[in-house]
Amino acid sequence: MRTVSADRITEAVERLCINANCDLNRDVEEALVKAYGAEKSEIGRNVLKQLIENARLAREKNMAICQDTGMAVVFVELGQDVQVTGGDISEAIIEGVRRGYRKGCLRQSVVADPIERVNTGDNTPAVIHYELVKGDRLKICVAPKGFGSENMSALGMLKPSDGLEGVKRFVIDTVDAAGPNPCPPLLVGVGIGGTMEKAALLAKKALLRPIGEPNPRESLDRLEKELLSEINRLGVGPAGLGGTVTALAVHIEVFPTHIAGLPVAVNISCHAIRHAEAEL
Repeated sequence: MRTVSADRITEAVERLCINANCDLNRDVEEALVKAYGAEKSEIGRNVLKQLIENARLAREKNMAICQDTGMAVVFVELGQDVQVTGGDISEAIIEGVRRGYRKGCLRQSVVADPIERVNTGDNTPAVIHYELVKGDRLKICVAPKGFGSENMSALGMLKPSDGLEGVKRFVIDTVDAAGPNPCPPLLVGVGIGGTMEKAALLAKKALLRPIGEPNPRESLDRLEKELLSEINRLGVGPAGLGGTVTALAVHIEVFPTHIAGLPVAVNISCHAIRHAEAEL
């Protein structure tokens, strides 16, 4: 049994909140550079150039990539042989978010109640997803999610008879309906299978896979490429101003499901595809 202190978790989450919001992941930056070379629209190329420059300045000045610094979504892989000491793990994570957003001068975007709409003043609580794994490791990934893109995400409870063509149509129609609202170029996360909530979680986790890393399942890798091609034919383009690059990638995660169901979720990320992780 290995012990990890709650204070250490808080310190890590504080750091990850700032890093995720100020230092764009290298795979995303490389994808933007590649998109700049592929974009045929002059306006689209100008937008991409500004996004690349924005990422550079944010990193150098340790300032937020985007004014919407998101709601903190935290993925935790907790080893079954790990014991958290000195406090509750969820409280430690939330305290880390509180400190990180204040120290990093990051926008506080969370309201305590979805109806009454009173701001909590510290961007807490976080949305925390736990996964119990073998061994004695503790891995934490902070993925701030802005709501320009989150609001354009969708869940479809398709029928098995809708089949693969129904899945493809749902994904493409969702991105098409989103138009410029989620600040393209996008990363499109797709979750297929499980139950209603499992499909949505799969779609969000799909956003964490590095851009350019192929899907380990060959059939899904082909489907991702096909969907990306179709999405980029929509012509939405960078910032929604038209062009050939509407999405940087499509990532798909699947899970077994019921004989009577075909749940499909699409979780869209804007060009600021942010996450930072640490293993304690």
